[in-house]
Order: sequence, then C-alpha cells, then structure tokens
Amino acid sequence: MDFNMKKLASDAGIFFTRAVQFTEEKFGQAEKTELDAQFENLLARADSTKNWTEKILRQTEVLLQPNPKPCGFGCRLPAGARVEEFLYEKLDRKVPSRVTNGELLAQYMAEAASELGPTTPYGKTLIKVAEAEKRLGAAERDFIHMASIGFLTPLRTFLEGDWKTISKERRLLHNRRLDLDACKARLKKAKAAEAKATLWNDEVDKAEQELRVAQTEFDRQAEVTRLLLEGISSTHVNHLRCLHEFVESQTTYYAQCYRHMLDLQKQLGSSQGAIFPGTFVGTTEPASPPLSSTSPTTAAATMPGGPSVASLAPPGEAALHLEEVAPPASGTRKARVLYDYEAADSSELALLADELITVYSLPGMDPDWLIGERGNKKGKVPVTYLELLS
Repeated sequence: MDFNMKKLASDAGIFFTRAVQFTEEKFGQAEKTELDAQFENLLARADSTKNWTEKILRQTEVLLQPNPKPCGFGCRLPAGARVEEFLYEKLDRKVPSRVTNGELLAQYMAEAASELGPTTPYGKTLIKVAEAEKRLGAAERDFIHMASIGFLTPLRTFLEGDWKTISKERRLLHNRRLDLDACKARLKKAKAAEAKATLWNDEVDKAEQELRVAQTEFDRQAEVTRLLLEGISSTHVNHLRCLHEFVESQTTYYAQCYRHMLDLQKQLGSSQGAIFPGTFVGTTEPASPPLSSTSPTTAAATMPGGPSVASLAPPGEAALHLEEVAPPASGTRKARVLYDYEAADSSELALLADELITVYSLPGMDPDWLIGERGNKKGKVPVTYLELLS
C-alpha cells in the first residue's frame, strides 16, 4: 500500500514538473531543447503521410460506396451499407456479399419484363438490358472487393497500426524532452544558488546526476522515434505497390463494363433495326469528341457515342464497297488490337487481341471507325479497340 502511494505521488510530481516546464516554455520563460533539422523533416513527412492517407482512404471509400449521410454535428456517419460494415467490423465478422445497385436494377427490369410481356419489343429489350446490368453489377462487386483488399486495407493498417505506434513513441519523446529541460533548469538554479552562497551545494551534484539520466533517456527515445519515422519510406513503397494494384483493378473493371455495353449496343442495334427499319442506334453525331490518333490511352478508354456497327455510310448514302477502297495518299499507320472483336457483318474486320494491323481513314468516315487491313483481308474496325502506334 505504501509503495503504491509513493508511486502515485512520484507520478503526480513528474506530471506537475512537466506541466510547469511546458507552461513556462509557452510564455518564453524557459529554454527548450530543439530537435535537429533532419528530425524535424522526418516529423513533418510523417504528419503529411498520415493526413493524406486519411483523405485518400475516406475519398476512396466514397468512390466505392457513395452513400454517406451527414450527422447533425457536420460529420459523415456510416449509412446503409456502411452501417452494416461498421457493425460487422466491430463484431470481427466477415461482411456478407450484397446485391449491387446494378444487380438490383437488373432484377427490377427482369420483373418488369415478366409482368409487361417478355415477348413484346419493350419486354425483350428490358430483358437484354437487365442481363447487361447484372453483368455490370457483378463486375462492380469484384472491383470493390479487390480494391478493398488491395488498397483500402493497407491504408487502414498503416493508420491503425504503424501510425499509432509512431504517435505513442512521439508522445514519450515529448515527455522525455520536458524532463530533460526541467533538469537543465534545476541545475541552472542550483548553480546560481551555489554561487550566491559561495560554498559547495549538494543540490548541484544531485541536479547534474538527474540531468545525465534525463539526457540518456531522451537520446534513447529520440533514436527509437527516429527509426520509426524513417520507416515511413517503406510505407510509401508499400502504398505505391497498392496504388498500382488499385489502378489495375479499376482498369479491369472499366474494361469489363465497356465490353458489356458494346455487346448490349450490338444486341439493341440488331433488334432496333428489325423494329425500326432504316434507322440507326445512337445519334448521327458522336456523343464524345473524336478520338485522337496520337493518344493510345484515349483511344483505349473512350466509350463510343456515335453510330453503331450497322453501317459506315451516313443514312441515305450508298454503302461502301470494300473492294474499291484503297489507302489514301496521306499513308497508313500500324495499330495494336486491344480486345477481341467479332465482325457484325461482311463490311467489318474481325480482330484478335494483341495482333498488329494496318489502318487508315477515308474522307467522310465516322471518326469512331477506321479501315483495317490484315493480309488480303479488309474491313471496318472500331477505333476504341485499337492502340494506334507512332
């Protein structure tokens, strides 16, 4: 009992001494040991890493599940699916897979088609779109799962693990620094009292001994903290790898969505042609700017908004005779095929991923299409399936 009381009294004394030292430093009444410039830079980089990791984590969560609702205090609380995730996380349970918005839309469309008539033109189209939305929803779920494991989890691990350790050691270093400066102040006062008394003061020996102990503890804690702060470089390397994986999963997701929508567009084009003869799917003007022949990335990523594969010539004009087509005087270019493409009719050229073909454009052609040649075969090819090479 006496030991515990003495320990409590000692702890209270240390806390009071640190509080006095901190207060006097704030008012400029006490000296403060400054850390070297390199150490300060390490601290600043660690703080910046923590702050930006939090922001990137929060915004990525919004990107993957954009359903936060503000609370009355201006914060953002989990809502809907996030509440469920929050509860499962607290219970240390695996979150069950949920129906995505796309899959739910597909379900509604399929039920509507069943009730309104699955054999009617509207019902048939609802069924086709429902199947596409279901595939989009499944792709979205896979993307969210991969992004959560490969990107969000490492960021959370850093914030909830490494950063908490760094913060703990920094607080210890701060306390050791206050103890060190308090000892320096006591030694200074003891030496001043000794000079006035013109005799040896035992307090000086005691203060010097306390200062040596405080200096040793401060130096040891500073080294521990420095090593942890230098480990931020390894954190950056790990987050860089995770960022590459996130981009890969996002690229795969959008590529899958693009292919699903192209397939749907083909299906709707054939069905609409049967219902409304002589018309085209889409508008006569591209919904997006023409693709640049000098930007393979744009060519691979931009979604087609112009006419479908139904025809190269505008409505009312004669169809193009491929046997009469010749490369223009401006020359041709090589292109690498990004995805497999199945020709919709005899005017188009089927493509295989990664093969090289020769391409060129003709006056008046839809900017979403080019003429492609492979050996003695020739036909229209969609620009969005190509990477144009310089």
